[in-house]
Amino acid sequence: MSASGARWSNWAGSETVRPVRVERPTSVGAVQRAVIAAAASGLRIKAVGSGHSFSGIAVAPGVQLDLNDLSGLVSVDESLGRVTLAAGTRLHQLPGLLAPYGLALANMGDIDRQTVAGAISTGTHGTGGGFGGLATQITAVSLVAADGSLLRVSATENPELLPAARLGLGALGILVDVTVQCVPRFLLHAVEGIEPLEEVLESYLERSRTLDHFEFYWFPHTGGALTKTNTRLPGDAAGAPVGRLSGWVDDELLANGLYRGICAIGTVLPGSVPGFNRLAERLAGRREYTDASHRVFISHRTVRFHEMEYALPRHLVPAALREVRALIDARGWRISFPLEVRSAAADDLWLSTAQGRETGYIAVHRYHREDPAEYFHAVEAIMRAHDGRPHWGKVHYLDAETLGPAYPRFADFLLVRDRLDPERRFSNSYLERVLGR
Repeated sequence: MSASGARWSNWAGSETVRPVRVERPTSVGAVQRAVIAAAASGLRIKAVGSGHSFSGIAVAPGVQLDLNDLSGLVSVDESLGRVTLAAGTRLHQLPGLLAPYGLALANMGDIDRQTVAGAISTGTHGTGGGFGGLATQITAVSLVAADGSLLRVSATENPELLPAARLGLGALGILVDVTVQCVPRFLLHAVEGIEPLEEVLESYLERSRTLDHFEFYWFPHTGGALTKTNTRLPGDAAGAPVGRLSGWVDDELLANGLYRGICAIGTVLPGSVPGFNRLAERLAGRREYTDASHRVFISHRTVRFHEMEYALPRHLVPAALREVRALIDARGWRISFPLEVRSAAADDLWLSTAQGRETGYIAVHRYHREDPAEYFHAVEAIMRAHDGRPHWGKVHYLDAETLGPAYPRFADFLLVRDRLDPERRFSNSYLERVLGR
């Protein structure tokens, strides 16, 4: 189904475009026809997921492919615990799809609005020093190449392409399905609470190495950090979920409703931000509960923001965060959004931010009505000085010349791109910047 392009914007409102036309395929064959038709019209074509990327990676000025109707479970291999999903399947649909088979994702990020194809293509990850990002859980993909052919990539079919295709930035073709290696369903025992920031920084390396899933948030202008520790339990363990009323108070009234008002006030009265951040620290308190893994991993966020995230060699994270704290103090900025610190295991995907090294992540945010550029540029300089790699789906200002040396297999990825998309049918201005023409 085709339509003239209406104005599209991403979730944060920072990227907008009016495509020449929008295609809404309902089958793999329809995707192939759309790719061939775009080439015949001299137009570039790109798939768009939920628009939750903060960068311009999904912007499609030519033909925008909306894959919402290419969704759901394609097949299940119960003996291996693998499921094949249509590319437009949203992550929040997976618990319902996997439940009949007693399966779950091994790890998740804290947002589940993305499509599975968009999440793996941008390097979405969760936290846990022994766990990789979502793309590391992919064992096979099917994609439509620039000539309209359907290409299967797995350990037995075109295996040389797998390290590139599992995290391909949308530059190699249109993903139409992905096969995910799942694990038996499990519960998470969550403990959350405020601790002194310096103590958290001193213990970060040990905790990220020994705990299943550890992360923390630091509100600028405060001396404390909100830590979150999730311990994996068998699927038949006893649960103790957050009560409905207390969950609504913590996650909706305070974390979204009240916090939205605080951010809005901070844009017109910056001097109020430190006091509000100290209030948020006091309100956080301690919380302990046990629930299904996806319910613990995910946070419901309705306050819009801009985000930059950098992946660092894990041992450099404490020093880098201290430098960002000193930077905020020195510039006199009033930053209402917290910094988030997570971790991931090393992997072998060519464009993964965790490629070849144990990784820690530092994410910085600004409320969506505030201009993030000055803050983000300054933080980026610190991250680059610590051998940082930017998250592909979040704001950064680097190009192919600066990104290439950060990835040992960058040139190999470009060769695959030349092979699968020699005419750059799947490119856009963002990919031209980060990969070169």
